[in-house]
Parts: sequence; structure tokens; C-alpha cells
Amino acid sequence: MRRPLVTAIALVLAGNCVAASAPAAGDAPVASSATEVTTQLPRTARPSHYAIEVTPHADRMTFDGKVRIDIDVLAPTSTIVLQAANLTFGTSTLVAKGGKPQAAKVSVDAEQQTATFAFDKPLSPGRYTLSTDYAGKINTQANGLFALDYQTESGKKRALYTQFENSDARRFVPSWDEPNFKATFDLTVNAPSADMVVSNMPETSSKDLGNGMKQVVFKTSPKMSTYLLFLGLGEFERATLQADNGKGAPVEIGVIAQKGKVEQARFALEGSRDVLREYNDYFGVPFPLPKLDNIAAPGRSQFFSAMENWGAIFTFESTLLLDPAISNVSDQQRVFTTAAHEIAHQWFGNLVTMAWWDDLWLNEGFATWMEGRTTRKLHPEWDTDHVEAAFTSRGPMGRDAYATTHPVVQHIATVEQASQAFDGITYGKGSAVIGMLEDYVGADAWRAGVRSYISKRAYGNAVTDDLWHEIDKAAPGKQFMDVAHDFTLQPGVPLVKASASCDAGKTVVSLEQGEYTVDRPDKTPLRWRVPVTLRSGDGEPVRVLVDGKASVALPGCDAPLLVNAGQTGYYRTLYAPAQFKALSDRFASLPVVDQAGVMMDAGALAAVGLQPESDSLDLTTKIALDASPALWQMLAGTVGGIDDLFEGDAKRQAAARAYALSRLSPKFQQLGWDNRDGDSATTKQLRSSLIGILSGLGDQQVIAEARRRFNASLTDPKALSPDLRRTVLGIVARNADAATWDQLRALAQGEKSSMIRDQYYGLLAAAKDKALARRALDMALTDEPGATNSAGIISGVSREHPDMAFDFAVAHRAQVDTLVDSTSRARYYPGLGGGAADMAMVAKIKAFAEQHIAATSRRDAETVMSGIETRIKLRQQRRPQVDAWLKKQGY
Repeated sequence: MRRPLVTAIALVLAGNCVAASAPAAGDAPVASSATEVTTQLPRTARPSHYAIEVTPHADRMTFDGKVRIDIDVLAPTSTIVLQAANLTFGTSTLVAKGGKPQAAKVSVDAEQQTATFAFDKPLSPGRYTLSTDYAGKINTQANGLFALDYQTESGKKRALYTQFENSDARRFVPSWDEPNFKATFDLTVNAPSADMVVSNMPETSSKDLGNGMKQVVFKTSPKMSTYLLFLGLGEFERATLQADNGKGAPVEIGVIAQKGKVEQARFALEGSRDVLREYNDYFGVPFPLPKLDNIAAPGRSQFFSAMENWGAIFTFESTLLLDPAISNVSDQQRVFTTAAHEIAHQWFGNLVTMAWWDDLWLNEGFATWMEGRTTRKLHPEWDTDHVEAAFTSRGPMGRDAYATTHPVVQHIATVEQASQAFDGITYGKGSAVIGMLEDYVGADAWRAGVRSYISKRAYGNAVTDDLWHEIDKAAPGKQFMDVAHDFTLQPGVPLVKASASCDAGKTVVSLEQGEYTVDRPDKTPLRWRVPVTLRSGDGEPVRVLVDGKASVALPGCDAPLLVNAGQTGYYRTLYAPAQFKALSDRFASLPVVDQAGVMMDAGALAAVGLQPESDSLDLTTKIALDASPALWQMLAGTVGGIDDLFEGDAKRQAAARAYALSRLSPKFQQLGWDNRDGDSATTKQLRSSLIGILSGLGDQQVIAEARRRFNASLTDPKALSPDLRRTVLGIVARNADAATWDQLRALAQGEKSSMIRDQYYGLLAAAKDKALARRALDMALTDEPGATNSAGIISGVSREHPDMAFDFAVAHRAQVDTLVDSTSRARYYPGLGGGAADMAMVAKIKAFAEQHIAATSRRDAETVMSGIETRIKLRQQRRPQVDAWLKKQGY
């Protein structure tokens, strides 16, 4: 599953570190949703095969179902317990192989989302078939079987899709809805004749049922977990390419979209073919299905942007389609990396599945790492300076440095906890640790271990140590198990302190391991065995495993010491003052990736008082006009953070802005507003970023030009290039008056493209004007923006007006709950308040959590509260140093 790239909680942490005929209802037992589901199923029986038949009624938002489940009873029992949520049950029977059917009495536990099938006589161990008729609800959010309504040139349409991860297959079929209960699936769907029906496998037959209906039967799936089953139906089109599985067997690559849009998925289609070829080679195990579709759906979710259903990836349109009128290079990157992530899951997650949600990172961390690795290989033009490693290793540290973090491998006891496990630690830290470990043991040994792991556990389940054992065998003598356990079984970020002296013509480096933390300055450090790569000047890298302390001699004494050369290590580096000065003086001579890493560490350490603010800020003066766009992006982020630091102090904020403009404006003048021949992807992205940041710093010329271009686009759409469209519209929306806001709303109301329409409605949430923000909130509770846009609008308002958005959502909780994925509520509400800058919000979030969030599911709320408290504290600590530095620069 691919998470949205930015969440409210991530924004909080970024700010801190600076820089979520069927029986009728009432006629039969009903299983319904619950706040906290705490039990796993008994191990007295397990399924081997499901034969499911469903008939959706999209107009009534219900469906009928029948299922026959082949099971093995493993121990004598008089009951069989399955998971079920919001299902009503009809006739239910059990038959032993070669025996006679016996009736089952069905009772449900709504709180625990289970259905118990009881029998008059105890069942002996053996093989049986359990059959039941049932009915369920079609939802409006992405849980179970759900509907998405969208606008087209010919009017409003409705399509149906399923989303089952992590624990929502039980809303579609009574089942053993846990990842370690793998089985094969047959699916039959009775659907409108005009609809395309798609599932994990190709269809084996389709016949007319009369009355405008048809029956579609799909081939039997491979053995897989319930959360990977998929169904979609609607007025779709499909485009295909032929590929093979690396062993000569054909694989049909497909993309599916609403009618008239499928060509917008051409980039994803061709990219998927290339990625599949790469993965067949890397994993050494061929893709085992005959087809791989990627299905584009209108709308959005607060929880995810794509889902890896085996052979039938689900992706929201904004992450799959490229509309030439609005899409830019960043959209291309998002489409490609998302496809690369989900296709990686076809092996890591689908073919080999974690045994339980404790090891979710095996799915998500590995897929995140593979997407980065594959993007670098197949699209090197997107990172010509090779800086991605610095961002990958540092990205999760802001979250991981808080007391509310958790280990990569974590204990999961409830459905809600499983939902919350899809976070920056599972994805980002998991990926970063893999990158470090691969660098430590070597790429060839790493791949050999991965191939052995996949081959041995295909179609089964695994835990983290299963992977580690295979890597350890491929890379003996490395203390690999110790290092891997240190970074996955305990939370937090190592801090490597580095000092050096010259002795007999050599640089003697002393390394000491501590811990980087944002909110616990007096914390006793945990201990890691840290793989560290050192380099002196242009010398060869030297590797050492730091277990508490280490000493290393490097040739020569004249060159500056660089720790974490290449930036793949998951740790912060704190240099002794003399070493940092030497590094700073030769800053421009470092590879770009190392410049980025030094900047990130200096900024993070200065923010928590471990390094002078002047060290970090001095680096912003050393970036030349012709420096890498990646470094200019970092400079822009740093000076933007200074602006935020002085929020509420108009005089000193003006000084901070004057310095920021003095650095950024010349670069923007060099780039100009419009693309030039030969502009790299990173240059185009930098231009867009600078326009947005300069407008945020109050540059009136930039704001005026953005408005001019917007107004021109109303009569000439070509006046607004795809590369600048989103940025310009964002500036106009943020600075909108009532007339402009109404203008944007009219554009949204009149738009027939569902993807563009969603963008316009999102813009209405961006206004700084409080009255307009309130109008956006009120509109979110109407049917106008669409069921899947409304929660995003409220979140959008929270970026400028966190108190207003949080108070509004809490006051209208009954309505807002229907707009948010049930798996996201425990993180959604606290996240709305995450941008607040006063302690009153902490008290409000705490009160909300105590009343509405189960005690075992409050980690996201606690993270937001800690983030607000820490940001307030650090802001007061940092201001004097930053202010003194600005004055020294003449501001």
C-alpha cells in the first residue's frame, strides 16, 4: 500500500525539526464495525479455498453474497469462528467430505467483528465445506466494497471497488481475515452488462443473465491472504502491453480507467512493463500471474494512494493518470514511483507475506526501498546529482526522534493498531535501514539473500528474522544479525560524535555513539552497532562498525573529515567544532549528496541545541548561484523555517524575510518564470518551489504575476503551463478574496474531469482569509465536493487554520466520521490540530483522545501533542541565536 506523501503528522514533525434473496436487516444476525478489535481467530480450523459469488446493487448501496469455504478442522470443535463486519447472514451449512450437510447457527460479536457458526454435533478433525448466504453494505469510503461517484461529460457515474488492507475483507466476505490464513479464491460477479468487471485473475467466462445483467467468472487465484483480493466494476476502458515473466511465460500488463481516460495511463503502462522486467531479474523468481492490471479510480483517501492487490493494483487517478493539460514532471515521478512500489509488493507482500502485522515493514519498507532503487536505475535523469540517499536516510528521523516513536518491528494487538502501523517509521525508516544494510553487506550479497528468502517462502508467510537469516548466510563475518536487530527491534536515531587529531601524518578519528532525540535532551542513549563510512578529502572511503566507541586512522592531516560518506547511514553526525569548521570551509568541494547530508544534520542538531545555529545558517551562505538545484531546495527550506520561527514577531520576521529574499530572489531571477530548453527535471521543480516559497515570504511581485497568469488562463488555458499550474493556482487560492474564491468554486462546479475537479475543490481549502476558510469547512459537509474530497478539504483548512479546522471537525464529528476512512480516524482528528502553536490545542487533542480514541490507539494523538509542545519550547530556545546571526549579517 502506498501512503499519501504528506500527512498532517508528518507536517508537524517537519516543522519541529526544521528545520491515520438476501436476508433483510433485523431478520438475521448482523456483524458491525467496532472501535477496537482485539482478538485473533482460534487456530482450530483454517481455510484452503473460497468460492465467492456476489451481486452488487450500486443504486441501493448493498450487495448479496454467497460463499463456499473449503476448510481443514485441526482439532475437535463445535464452532467455527470467522471474521465478519456489517454482514447479515442467511442459510448456512457445513458438509464433511463425502458426508451430509448439517445446519449451522450463526451468532455475531459486533465488537470483535466475528461470526460464529455453531453445530449440534462436535466436528472431528478433517476436511469440510462451509457455505453461507449473506448480504453487506457498499461504503462511501475506501473500506470493504465501496462506491466512487464522479463527473463526466455525460453526467455523474458510479463505479465500485474494493479495499481490504488491513482488515476489511471481512466487510465483503466472512473469512479468516488475517494475513497468515492464506487460501485460493474463485470469484463470480453478477454485474450490469455494460460494466467492465476486473479482479486479480483474468476472467474465464462471461454469460448473459438477461435484464441487463451478466455473470463474470474469474480464474482461480494463487494462494494468498484475504487482504489482497480485489473487485472493481464500472464503465471502464483497458489498454494493454505484452511482457513476459522472465522465464518466457507471457504476462499481460494492463491499465484500466474510466472511459475516455485510459490513454492518460500510457506512461504508467509502459513504466509498469519496465519495472516488471527489472523485478523479474532482481528477485530471481518470475511473476507468477498471467496478468498485472493497474486500475485508476477517481477520488482519494486520507489513508493511502494505491494498493497492491495481486494482479490488480488499485490506484487513485491522481497517482496513475497524466493529463497533458495539468501534469508535470513531479506527477510523472509520482506515477512511476507508486507503480514501482506496488509492483514490488507482488513479491514482497503478496508472494511472501508477513505472518502478522508486527512485521508489516517487511512489506512496506522493502517496497519503498525497491521503488527508490528502481527509479534511480530506470530514470537517472530525475536525480542527476545522486542526492536521493541523503533524503531517504534523513526523512524518517524527525518522527523517529520523538518519545512516541516505535521500533520498525512492532507489536500489533488490535485492528486499529494495525492501521496506525502504516506510518513513516514502517515505510521511511524501514527503507532507510534496508539501504544502510545493503550498503554494509554489499549489493550482491544482499540480493543473494533476498532471492533465497523469496524462493524458500513463496506462497507462504514470514517474519523479519527469516529474511535476516538469509542475508546473514550470504554475508558471513559481518555481525549482520546484531546490526539488523539493533536498527529494527529498538526505536530511535543513533548520533555519531566525531572528533579528530593529527598524529604522525595521519588523521586519528575518534567516534562515539549517542542518540539524537528531539524531546528528551537528558535521555540515556540506546546502543546500536552502527556501520559508519568515513572519508578524508578525496581519499577512499573507510568503513568501521561503531559499537559504543571506535578509533580510525586516515592518511594525511590536511583534508577535512567526512562522516557518513555517501549518506546511506541511518544516523546523525555531530562533528567537533574544529572538524565542522574544516568541513564548512571546504563545503563546496564535497559531493552534492554529502553537502545535503551535512546541511540536514547541522540543521537538525542546531534545532535541538546540540550545535550552534550559526553552523547551520552559515552553510546557507556557501551555496553558489550555479549549485545543484537540490541544494537550492534545501536552502529554500532552511530560510523558510527561519520565517516560521519568527511567526508572531513582525519586526524580526521582516528581517528574516529580507535575508531569505536576498538569497532566493537572485536564483529565481536566473531561472525565470518559464521553462527553457535543456532544463532538467530538478531545475523545473526548483523553479516551481521558489515561486511558491517567495510568495509565502510575501513577495508581492511574485503574487501579482501568479494572479496575472491565472486570470489569463481563464480565457487562454495555455497561459498556465502544466509545470507551474499547481503552484500558481495555490498562490491564487491562498491569497484569494471572496470574488476569487467564488471564481475557483465555479471552476470546480463546472469541471467535467474528475481529477481536475478534485484539485479545484482542494484549492478552496487553502485561503488565508478566515471567512473563506469557514466557507470551505461548511461546504465540506455538503454533497457538493464529493464524499472522498470533503475530509481533505477540512485537512487543507487546518494547514492555515488548525484551531478552526479541529474545532469544526469535533463539533461535527458524526458527519465527519462518515467522510473519513474508518482506519484513519485515530490519526485524522489529532492531525488537524498539528499545526497549532499554543498549548491550548494540546489540551483539546488530549480531551478528544481520552473520549473518542481507544487507549491502545493513541500513539498518533500523543505524537501530535508532543510535536506542538516541543515546537513551542524549541522556538523560544532558538530565536535568540537565529536573531543574533541575522543581525550579524546586517538584517
